[in-house]
Amino acid sequence: MDVKENGGADGGGEDTGGSDVPEIELIIKASTIDGRRKGACLFCQEYFMDLYLLAELKTISLKVTTVDMQKPPPDFRSNFEATPPPILIDGGLAVLENEKIERHIMKNIPGGHNLFVQDKEVATLIENVYSKFKLMLLKKDPPSISTLIAHLTKIDTHLGQKSTRFLTGDTLCCFDCELMPRLQHIRVAGSFFVNGFSIPEGLGNLWKYMGAMYELDAFSQSVPADQDILNHYKLQQGVKVAKHEELETPTYTTSIPN
Repeated sequence: MDVKENGGADGGGEDTGGSDVPEIELIIKASTIDGRRKGACLFCQEYFMDLYLLAELKTISLKVTTVDMQKPPPDFRSNFEATPPPILIDGGLAVLENEKIERHIMKNIPGGHNLFVQDKEVATLIENVYSKFKLMLLKKDPPSISTLIAHLTKIDTHLGQKSTRFLTGDTLCCFDCELMPRLQHIRVAGSFFVNGFSIPEGLGNLWKYMGAMYELDAFSQSVPADQDILNHYKLQQGVKVAKHEELETPTYTTSIPN
């Protein structure tokens, strides 16, 4: 599948797929560092992964456009006012709000229903991992670290019992596209902001899962740079971007412990 990337505040994009299938555009937040490359919005990456998988199956043609929300272009402001990405555009119809985008992918986009499997156990397993990560970033104390690691251990145990590549089987589903961007934020930002935190090397099933995800184009094409993930949380904490960060070559942490 051809991939073209040309992010920017003027509506640069990334195009995937052919011409005889529906064209779907996904507008995502641009980097808060350079305003062009992919930003660190979890929902943007989640829906990017969902749609990328469908583009790989050639059920859609996908165009991904980055928008610098610090300086949105006039046509973005006039079309969407203050609505932040992600925004999905399907045949001229703009779908705003995360739940509506999810429902639209599931019900209206060819092949989308196959991504949205029903699994209450997995849904429950992954739903609170990010809130526990945010609590750890806030408190930075041993109890909050232990709580997050205990939750990651539950995911590791599930993967071990399941003995499949992904959360519900050997093919990717919506839950994987939801969990893996959050795991990447936990990995990159957790160890940066919280002394004494890292995803334990002993969670072998979880690391094997992350390794499998790192090998997928759907993840590698959608993942933000480490610097953008860190800056996402620096901005939340009121820390300004240092000038040298704008000049840094983007890095992407995808190594797996032996």
